Amino acid sequence: MPEDLPQDRELDPAWLTATVAAALDEDLGGQPGRDVTTQATIAASLQVTGDVVVRDDGVLAGIGIVDEVLAHVARRLGLAVPTVQHLAADGDPVAAGTSVARIEGAGHVVLIAERTVLNLMSRASGVATHTRRWVEALAGTGARVLDTRKTTPLLRELDKYAVRCGGGVNKRFGLYDCAMIKDNHIVAAGSIERAVAAIREAFPDVPIQVEVEGRDQAFEALAAGIRFLMLDNMPPAKMAELIGQIRGQEGRYGRVRFEATGGLTLANAAEVGATGVDFMSVGALTHSSPILDIALDLAEAPPAGALT
Repeated sequence: MPEDLPQDRELDPAWLTATVAAALDEDLGGQPGRDVTTQATIAASLQVTGDVVVRDDGVLAGIGIVDEVLAHVARRLGLAVPTVQHLAADGDPVAAGTSVARIEGAGHVVLIAERTVLNLMSRASGVATHTRRWVEALAGTGARVLDTRKTTPLLRELDKYAVRCGGGVNKRFGLYDCAMIKDNHIVAAGSIERAVAAIREAFPDVPIQVEVEGRDQAFEALAAGIRFLMLDNMPPAKMAELIGQIRGQEGRYGRVRFEATGGLTLANAAEVGATGVDFMSVGALTHSSPILDIALDLAEAPPAGALT
């Protein structure tokens, strides 16, 4: 299963390079593009020093984005790449007012890069911050929080990296790496047994999970050889009862893993975690996390003569 893979992978550098290039094309109007405000009002020779500062308490994610965006912009403008000093690392808790990076270099590069840096870092850090709240809410229960495919298209790599920074666990990355049989698949195939058999015949190399809504479906899935059940929208008491019944038959079925989904909130996280589930999948980690407010503050005003 994807969630069994190591959860410490770095942000994919190839994805980051391609995404930053596309983001800058969007912002600057193509290649090399232009910033009509910065390039008209600030001398190309002006050197600045600035701090990337978090405005709220949270968890940092995406510090490497600073370097990547600055390098892209410098190449477009034919200017030197600014120097960057990292003052915090991804996964670090950061307090409001903390400077997480210091930048020194050409004002054109720094100010043109600013919004792309902040857009991506604020999003990633917001997801990491939200994830950390779930991790803390589940402490001591034995359950771990999972992300889902409810990510913004083309930003999945960043969203799932941010979940890892927050201490959560990545589930499947797409429709290709894990088969998840849900209600519509069961209806279309005719039964859980038929859906499982069809997947094993067509794609024998992929792991399979089945979403179940009650006891009958759970035991049908177990009879079909499934050992990872997603318990959909079950009240905690019903969930705990079912898990207890199946755990009591491990001599027959072996180890079965359980994932809770649907209706999960931070307020009921500990209660659901105490039912014996192994995982809780929370789409809100990536579709509803507020950003972490991050800003770029220049250390000092431009000297006299900086404006053209």
